[in-house]
This record gives sequence, C-alpha cells and structure tokens, in this order.
Amino acid sequence: MVKDLIIQLFSNRLLITAVISWAAAQIVKTGINAFLTKSFNPERLVGSGGMPSSHSAFVTGLATAAFIHMGPDSPEFAICFVIAFVVMYDAMGVRRETGKQAELLNQFSEIFSKNYDEFQTPEETLKVLVGHTPLQVFFGLLVGIIVGILLR
Repeated sequence: MVKDLIIQLFSNRLLITAVISWAAAQIVKTGINAFLTKSFNPERLVGSGGMPSSHSAFVTGLATAAFIHMGPDSPEFAICFVIAFVVMYDAMGVRRETGKQAELLNQFSEIFSKNYDEFQTPEETLKVLVGHTPLQVFFGLLVGIIVGILLR
C-alpha cells in the first residue's frame, strides 16, 4: 500500500515537473549568489528571494506540465495557470514589500539598540529576502517553462 503510493507520487508528471523546476531555480540561485558574493551559502539552496524566483519556477513548471499533458482547455491547466498568476503577483507585491519593511525594521532595531540602553536587540534580524523583483519572477517563469518542456 505505501509502496504503491510512493510509486504513484513518483510517476505524477505534474508533481515531478514542479519539484524539478523548483530545484533547478534553487541551484541557479545558489550559483548566482556564490558568483556575486564569492562565497557559497548553503541557505540559498532552500531560501526564498533572489534570482531566479523558485516560487515562479515551481508554479510555472506545474502549469506547463498541465498544459502539455492535459491540454490548454483542461480544468487542470486553468487551475494551475490561475494559481501561478497569483503566486507570481504575490511574490512581486506583498512578499517584496514585506522584505522592504523587514529591512527598515532591522535598521530601526540597530539604531535603537545603539542609542537606548533599555532596548534589547533581537537575537535574530528579520529576513529581508522574501520577495522578488519582476525580473526575478520573469526568469523563474522561464525556468519553469523550460523544465516543463524538457520533461514532457
């Protein structure tokens, strides 16, 4: 029973395409980060934010696989397309603004901790790489489409 479930999961083309699209974007993102910073940061392999958007790659890979395997007029493709649009819009909007706010709050925290003895600096700063620029989302979209086509 468990063996059958595992076999079914690993033979689900839509799921596999989405996961491989996410992994490809994370690997590219880690490589770009290592090139730019001249150091390897393993957190980038699973972290959010950065170039390309792995969220965009993930949902676009899923939508591309649904388009290829179910057809453009299928309910599955329609659902995947709408979800992909929402995720990418959110990555450029709310999540990006959250990152900007986190950066500002980190700066305030640093200023307060230097100027007021009673203010205790938090142990960790807020994460600022949570959203994406339109360019990062676009390249994530390209990764998802390319992986989806290659795995067809």
